[in-house]
Order: sequence, then structure tokens, then C-alpha cells
Amino acid sequence: MLKKKAIFILSLGIMLGVFMGVCGSVIAERDMGKAVTDTDVLPYEDIRTFTDIFGLIKRDYVEPVTDKKLLEDAVRGMLSGLDPHSAYLVAEEYQELKEGTTGQFGGLGIEVTMENGFIKVVSPIDDTPAQKAGIKTGDLIIKLDDKPVKGMSLTDAVKMMRGEPGSKIVLTIVREGEEAPLKLTLTRDIIKVKSVKSRMLDKGYGYVRVSSFQSGTGDALKEALAALKKENGGNLKGLVLDLRNNPGGVLNAAVEVSDAFLKKGLIVYTEGRIQNSEMRFNAASDDLIDGAPIVVLINAGSASASEIVAGALQDQKRAVIMGEKSFGKGSVQTILPTSSGAAVKLTTARYYTPSGRSIQAEGIEPDVTLARVKLASLDKTDFTPVKESDLSHHLQNGKKTANEKKEGADKDKESLDMEDYALHEALNLLKGISIMKK
Repeated sequence: MLKKKAIFILSLGIMLGVFMGVCGSVIAERDMGKAVTDTDVLPYEDIRTFTDIFGLIKRDYVEPVTDKKLLEDAVRGMLSGLDPHSAYLVAEEYQELKEGTTGQFGGLGIEVTMENGFIKVVSPIDDTPAQKAGIKTGDLIIKLDDKPVKGMSLTDAVKMMRGEPGSKIVLTIVREGEEAPLKLTLTRDIIKVKSVKSRMLDKGYGYVRVSSFQSGTGDALKEALAALKKENGGNLKGLVLDLRNNPGGVLNAAVEVSDAFLKKGLIVYTEGRIQNSEMRFNAASDDLIDGAPIVVLINAGSASASEIVAGALQDQKRAVIMGEKSFGKGSVQTILPTSSGAAVKLTTARYYTPSGRSIQAEGIEPDVTLARVKLASLDKTDFTPVKESDLSHHLQNGKKTANEKKEGADKDKESLDMEDYALHEALNLLKGISIMKK
């Protein structure tokens, strides 16, 4: 009995120590002439409730629980109750987060968030087990192997999805349009994210895919644009910037990508409660594609840093935004290391586009909306109209070589139709803009 009382008194003593420390801070602020608000006063009754419950768990829970676990779980709960993106990271999780921003980490290659107690897929990352298995934006993960995720924290769920490369995990997902849950088996792998890919779509028209925003994404984009111009033999007529299923990443990388296409003006600004959460980022005077028109592709999996880029280029009238409404994550998370080697990921600000729009829970509305569709070729038995070239004894054009080249180009165009309808439409829009400029 004495031992139990000692535990409770020790816990209460710790809380009272914190209380006295905060009171000292409040008094110091008052002495310096600062106004003291209700939020500066420590809720003593609530602290007492906490210590009461702490003591009850230590005394009556069915199994012994260490003080460290109870306090760590309390911190986790305190942060997870704020918003879906604030979290407590133990040392191992903090290290994994740092690895993720540099482009190499272990796991499935899937960006997730919490929704109604389930794990919701923001987007799969390109060339990862998640994408190859067919995971889609909007999927709800309800089981990891045989363990339901309901009631599981996001941190615990992510930790369970990570593991040794080569090991397998079964995800049970609910997908809109499917009558029954789907079970997908994924093999964990080392995820090496190449954040920028590029290719020529047609003579004069380039394509750049940014799959995530990492510390080196800005430099990788510059290299990709230089390579495209070299392959084209000069400046581009237009560029498609593909941000679909890009879950975001490093804020500075988003600023660098936006800056690559802007000569001046505001890119993004942030506002929060503390002074150093208020930042403004402006463009330098260098447009790397010399004013060539841009079409930015987005969808529901485009989040956070992707929305910064899309919002900046849209507000600056520098690009046409095409696709679906974006995810709507307009908050900034700051990583605050602790003395124990752990860290707190805390939402400290909201970000705003140059025109003052907050994207939080709203997303970016595209200038040109595209439905998520896939084209299919008409069956050969379907009726096809008769052309002049089908008539008997028709006159030859006299430019057979040119026609053959055109037929080859049409074939390539058809294959792009089938492969990626949105990309095909973006290319068509760029060509239309180019024609109108002439």
C-alpha cells in the first residue's frame, strides 16, 4: 500500500514541478509587461485528473505498465488529438523520417493519413511495391495482415508497414466502386525514390514528372530541363509538369521547383502563431524555359508541396492547371528534436498561395477539369467512314513520304491516348497554345 501511495505522490510531484515551472514563466512574462491570457494559466484541476488516472493505471491495470510507456503514450495521444499530421516520433521513427526526405527508405512506398480511424492512401509513390500492387489514391486500408487498423495510431500503422526488404504484408482495402474489400499482398523493398523523371513527348514539347519533393529535387529538375532542351536542339515550345499522386515533401524543394518557371513575384507564404512560423518566399529572375507555356497535371493525390507549386503557377498566370481537385493539405509541419533523440512533428502554420488562398481542406481547383477515364480502341468490326483514299482510282497526293511520316505520328498519338488520357490532353492544349501564338 505504501508503495502504491509513493508512486502516486511521485507522479503528482512531477506534475506539480511542471506546474511551478510554468507559473514561473507566466510570472516572468507579467514582470516584462506582457499580457497574460487564459491560455497561459496551467489548468491545475486537469493536471490533477491526469495524475489520478496515471495512478489508477499503475495500481489497477491488468498487467504492469512502465512509467516510460504511459508517459510516451500520453504524449502521442496529446499530439494525435490535434490534427492528422502532428505526431510524436521516437528516435527510430525520427531517423526514418530523415531518410524519407533524402530519397531512400524501407517499406512499401505509400503516403498515408488517418480518416475516421482507418488509414487512407494519399498516393502511392512511383516505382514502388505499393504502385506495382495497384494501390490507388483514396483507398482505405482496414487491415494490416490480420490486424484491424481501427484504433491504431498512424505512427503504429506506418511502423507495421515497414519491415525487412523481401518480407510480405497483406493489405485489406476498401475501394470506391468495389463491392467487397480487396486483399493485396505486397513485398517490402528498399524504396529509392527518384523524384524527377523527364522525356520528350513530341518535337518541341517536354514532359517532367515530379513524384515527390526531396532535398535534391530542385537540382534534379534543373538537370532534367537542361537535358530536354539539349535533346530538342533548343528551347521548348511547351512543357507538361506532372504532379499527379505527388504527396508533397520538403517545402524548400517546392519553392525551388516553382522558382524555376517564374521571373518574379511571391511563390508562397506561411502564417502561424509564433514569429518564426511566418515566412515569405519570392521568385528569382530566371525562368529556365524562357516563358514557354506550361500545363500542370494534378489529381486527388497531389498534396502539400505539390499544391504549393500548382497554386503559385496558377496565381501567377504562368501555367494552366489541368486534372482533378487536389488533396487539400495546406499546413506546415515543423520537426522539433528533443533531448532524448526523439522528435515532435508539430503543425505550426498554414501556407497560402500568392493571392492569399488557403488550400487547407479545400485543395487547388484545376483550370481545366478532367474526369478520371481510360480510353479504349473501337472494335475493328465497328463502322468506319469511307475516305477519298478508299475510293477506286483515286488520285495520288504526290507526297507519299510525308504522308507515311504523318501516319507514323498519328500512331504514336493514338498510343499516348491509350496510355495516359490526361497527358494526351495536356499535350494537345500545349500545341493549341503554340498555334495561337503563331
